[in-house]
Amino acid sequence: MGTAKIHVEKNGHVLMIAVNRPEKRNAFSVEMYCDLASAYGELNYDANLRCGLLFAEGEHFTAGLDLNEWAPLFSSGRFPHIPDDAIDPFGLNTDKKLCKPVVMATQGVCLTIGLELMLATDIRVAATNTRFGQIEIKRGIYPVGGGTIRLMQEIGWGNAMRYLLTGDLFSAHDAYRVGLVQELTEPGKQLETALAIARTISKQSPLGVQATLKSAKLAREQGEDAAFARLMPDLVPIMSSDDFKEGIQSFLERRDAVFTGK
Repeated sequence: MGTAKIHVEKNGHVLMIAVNRPEKRNAFSVEMYCDLASAYGELNYDANLRCGLLFAEGEHFTAGLDLNEWAPLFSSGRFPHIPDDAIDPFGLNTDKKLCKPVVMATQGVCLTIGLELMLATDIRVAATNTRFGQIEIKRGIYPVGGGTIRLMQEIGWGNAMRYLLTGDLFSAHDAYRVGLVQELTEPGKQLETALAIARTISKQSPLGVQATLKSAKLAREQGEDAAFARLMPDLVPIMSSDDFKEGIQSFLERRDAVFTGK
């Protein structure tokens, strides 16, 4: 899929985002992080795109950070600067958050930044040969891409501490058992399964999908009361949309809806 370390390709309404440095086990350079942020920006701002699919070429999703490159940034207490039209892949920057869903597919090892990127996505598919690990403590540091917060939210305190404080790897089956992964596949089938999910999402009303995602994220980040308060106010403009009219018409005509996102 090309020579870029982060390769982007449109597949209908789905943006395919490939991590493409297999000769280095897809270790993330600073440049790759910035290119991934730009890919997320394309997904966010292109009205024709409705869902992202993050995956990796080669045997592994990623062996983690290219730490020699990242150490000077971490020593200065910052992430790399990303372009103005880019989106923070970790979703930590409140001014640069993605408003569309991302499905992620993994295989082989998925370490450090790989697991934190996965925690920032919405639906995860793993090949059964995937091994996950938040191993920063083995390198003398700790996770700063959201892992210390989101892993606990996803799988509970004890399960999260089991892996955050030991640096031990865990299997795709363990990830599925605790709800971190939603689908398991045979190795080599993970991308096909993830793409099918992304295509199903992209057939739904973009307004409804984005409102659903916004509501769920609001509940997680600001609490249930904040999310409850926005339910009706955020529904009102959707009720006058073309998508709502199409949804009703398709129901009456007993056919699949064709949504435009307007």
